[in-house]
Amino acid sequence: MFTLDDVDVKILEILKKDGRKPFVEIGKALGLSEGAVRRRVKLMQEKGIIKRFTVELSKDFVVNAVSFIYFEKGEHSKDVLQKIAEMENVETVYELTGRIDAIALISARNISELNRCIDDIRKFEGVRATETAVILRTIR
Repeated sequence: MFTLDDVDVKILEILKKDGRKPFVEIGKALGLSEGAVRRRVKLMQEKGIIKRFTVELSKDFVVNAVSFIYFEKGEHSKDVLQKIAEMENVETVYELTGRIDAIALISARNISELNRCIDDIRKFEGVRATETAVILRTIR
């Protein structure tokens, strides 16, 4: 198992705030060379710690929502969750313990697109119901 050291954690913190931050600037902030930062980031990508670099759009350009997903009793949800995760507007899917079976984080260009996405989730066999909350504001 790959273990992160304090420098790796600091690199990740910087990249979480700005995924486009040049390695030279990260190196300067941490007292490392650009090459050292590049090697560490590449290794973290190879080990699966960094899965992807993304673009986060301003709330003025997207509608973000959380959809709580409930499955029929006894339904095997793994295949359905994978299908939901592969949907165009779905950013992340979490399988949960407790009353709610899963949560999907959805990002759409408008309410109509969000509604279509939720309707498509409801069509999957084994999905009993969804409950969706539009995200009004992100605090952190």
